[in-house]
Amino acid sequence: MEVTTRSSGLHLRNMVCELGQLSRPDGDVTMFQGDTSVTTAVYGPGEVRMNKEILNKATVETVYKPKSGLPGCAEKMFERTLRNTCETFLLAALHPRSSISIIVQEIQDSGSLLSCCVNSCCLALLDASVAMKFLVAAVTCAIDGDDCVILDPTAKQERESSAILTFVFENKDNSILTVYTTGSYTVQQFQKSSQTCREASRAVFDFYKTSIEKKLSKAA
Repeated sequence: MEVTTRSSGLHLRNMVCELGQLSRPDGDVTMFQGDTSVTTAVYGPGEVRMNKEILNKATVETVYKPKSGLPGCAEKMFERTLRNTCETFLLAALHPRSSISIIVQEIQDSGSLLSCCVNSCCLALLDASVAMKFLVAAVTCAIDGDDCVILDPTAKQERESSAILTFVFENKDNSILTVYTTGSYTVQQFQKSSQTCREASRAVFDFYKTSIEKKLSKAA
């Protein structure tokens, strides 16, 4: 399924996903945003090791695997951002003394990688039927030298920009849940970027709905 959205002359790259392609996870998705692609698998709620057990809620574990080599500092920051975001919207209290594991495997990074990872986590959790407080959608933008906001930038556009900002929105009140930024920007640029990404996030939520409906219609 593909989606394109336009906001003030800007657009998201085509989004495509494949749900339930793996046999062992409880839920999985291969997500494409333009040429950027990741595969995310969800296991659980299931057994948890005693040293990681939490009495009143599930332990949320997130692992991010780069395309090649061992994860460095940047990948560990990605992993922490994904875990903190998922912990915020999961109803972990419904599954005390258990574990929910989310494994994200990078396939291709052609820009806006973090937003693709967050969106794939949400879709994989939906596929696994894990209870959530709300859905989340991530959108990345870049600010170039002419003070223009580039929505869903490619890797080349990211390299040429002065700042990259990724916003995660929830679908209940459409408020910001997480912000991850690199580079330098002004308050005005931040506000302009957040508004542009907020408008684009609606198309991501529509994409979730259509993708799940498509899968359920095939199952029926």
